Amino acid sequence: MRRKEFNIEDKQIILKILSSCEYGVLSLISENKPYSVALNFVYFQDKLYFHGAKEGRKVEAIRDNNKASFLVVKPYSLIPSYFSNTIAACPATQFFSSVFFEGEIKQIENKNKKAEVLNALMEKLQSEGGYEPIAYEKAMYKKMIEKTAVFEFTVLNLSCKVKVGQNLNNMQKNNMLEKLSNRNTQIDKQTIKVIKEFNKD
Repeated sequence: MRRKEFNIEDKQIILKILSSCEYGVLSLISENKPYSVALNFVYFQDKLYFHGAKEGRKVEAIRDNNKASFLVVKPYSLIPSYFSNTIAACPATQFFSSVFFEGEIKQIENKNKKAEVLNALMEKLQSEGGYEPIAYEKAMYKKMIEKTAVFEFTVLNLSCKVKVGQNLNNMQKNNMLEKLSNRNTQIDKQTIKVIKEFNKD
């Protein structure tokens, strides 16, 4: 990564970003052309997992070439240029976190493993509960598990970027925090919290 101040290697920070993002973008090669699809995912036991239909363009692309990349982005505040007290457009930007994966995909056939992964996905997306845990031996889930394709993405390379003003000096950071606080949208409140976490002196 060119800008080292944005590079993150702390696994706990990476896991926090992944758990807070509902979906990511899977990039494949389909019919010799780039093909991307947004999908829900779970990072579970150091691998990525996602599910879907057993047939379709995504499945065919994976069968033809199982190498892929996956990008997860957590957006924070849009930063207008005038936050930097200038009429120049150059400072306009957006703060964000992202995790980028490269790896290989295979389809899971073991029904108990499929159930385990789907249950992990439910725990992520519906953490408040209110559902019967997924298990293959439960009659209510057998048919669904058999009909659903579950894919395992083995991670060969991972990089994480958090861009929340680490390159600003103290005066610029304080100015940015003041402007965000004055605007005071919900995402600004979240952004202020992240800026403070990653810009500790």
